[in-house]
Amino acid sequence: MKLTLETERLILRPFREDDAEDMFYGWASDDEVTKYLTWNTHENIDTTKYVLNLWISEYEQPERLNFAIVLKSKNKLIGGIDVVGYDNGIPVIGYNLSRKYWNNGYMTEACQCLLNYLFSNGYAEVKIDAMAENIGSNRVIQKCGGILVKTEENFVPLKNRTVLINRYIVKS
Repeated sequence: MKLTLETERLILRPFREDDAEDMFYGWASDDEVTKYLTWNTHENIDTTKYVLNLWISEYEQPERLNFAIVLKSKNKLIGGIDVVGYDNGIPVIGYNLSRKYWNNGYMTEACQCLLNYLFSNGYAEVKIDAMAENIGSNRVIQKCGGILVKTEENFVPLKNRTVLINRYIVKS
């Protein structure tokens, strides 16, 4: 679904093909960012272009919510946030942010915006997972009202390793 949301400092909008460069150089090629994601670091911009084209084609699906996070003050793409899937009808959120923009409250603001949208559309709760070692992401979830329901080992196929995952629920 193509949808645009807005906060005081951010615009959450659909990704576009011309986002490839900002995405690649902002976070997709940064090992420090992708070590906490379920996908591997992009080795070249062609991989990023391929992924963007997949995402853009998925906008035809009404349940698909995938947003580019744009910093209003610079009109700059700084990250992404989306509903990565549904667990028994409950939306599951995932996100990433260019390291240059960490520790400014942007992801908390974007996450709260998406949560508010989901709650206003009838969802009573949302799930968010984070690797236990990802202190920043766990903090974002907690600031957004996330309640830790369990910590468990999870095998990440693309990383070929098992990680500890904190599983949170955020209720409306």
